[in-house]
Amino acid sequence: QVQLVESGGGLVQPGGSLRLSCTLSGLSLSEYSLAWFRQAPGKERECVACISSADRRTEYGDSVKGRFTVSRDNAKNTVYLQMNSLKPEDSALYYCSARFGYYTGLGFFGPTDYRGQGTQVTVSS
Repeated sequence: QVQLVESGGGLVQPGGSLRLSCTLSGLSLSEYSLAWFRQAPGKERECVACISSADRRTEYGDSVKGRFTVSRDNAKNTVYLQMNSLKPEDSALYYCSARFGYYTGLGFFGPTDYRGQGTQVTVSS
């Protein structure tokens, strides 16, 4: 059974940082490309970052480029999202997603992929 469990969310002040983790089980992580999504109330789901399986190529949404960094540790079955210079508009439920194979673009990931339940990020003073 495939499971994705996110952690690391919380309340942070504007300008602060958080590091999200997503631990995956029930699959061979090295064969999967991974993505981070977020969804805020009343807004559409947004794919903010992805990392490919083989060569770890990354891509970021325009709204987070230069502030967020996605990485993966296949040995630990974990993918990370380092979020710096956080803004109130970054507040959302963040969840990770896994798609079998090699994918390098945000547009490849969608609702048919494996996903976790998410971790809440709130940026507020």
